[in-house]
Amino acid sequence: MEDEISGFGTDPAAFEVFYRRHVEAVTRFVARRVDDPHLAADLTADVFLAVIESAASYRPDRGSQIGWLFGVARNVIADERRRAARRLGVTGRLAGRRDLDADDIARLEERIDAEAAARRTCRALQELPDGTRALVELVAVDGLTVAGAASALGMSPVAARVRLHRARRIVRAVLARPAATLA
Repeated sequence: MEDEISGFGTDPAAFEVFYRRHVEAVTRFVARRVDDPHLAADLTADVFLAVIESAASYRPDRGSQIGWLFGVARNVIADERRRAARRLGVTGRLAGRRDLDADDIARLEERIDAEAAARRTCRALQELPDGTRALVELVAVDGLTVAGAASALGMSPVAARVRLHRARRIVRAVLARPAATLA
């Protein structure tokens, strides 16, 4: 598995296998965090470009491929949010995008609709500190083990379990509020 990732620069077939194995999980990960189908498609592609660029940083002793991949995806999304914040007043987001046909847009809109409850949960998580929120997302939303999420975030599994216990209590209380208060 490690050789598969480290060989992406010299073995396009290995990358294709990796891409096909994980593209749906990455698309779901992104769709839970954004609600624009064009942006979801762009970010999914950006995640796999970042994977190629950072394949040498994958260390199987620190966690699973999917944990590492979600860490890469999380960084790509965070980078995009920072860029979006800088260009908040700028219009014309179509430059540099590939045109999506009606089927692509419909498929991404379906995925975005399917992830609406997860986006509500993510908005509830915004009340948590950044590191704790990332931990909860990786475990509860993206399905990593506590140890895998701890590895992706660079913390010990014990610290992760303590933070996770406290965060779950806070998120349950927030989600118990009426939906209109989370919009």
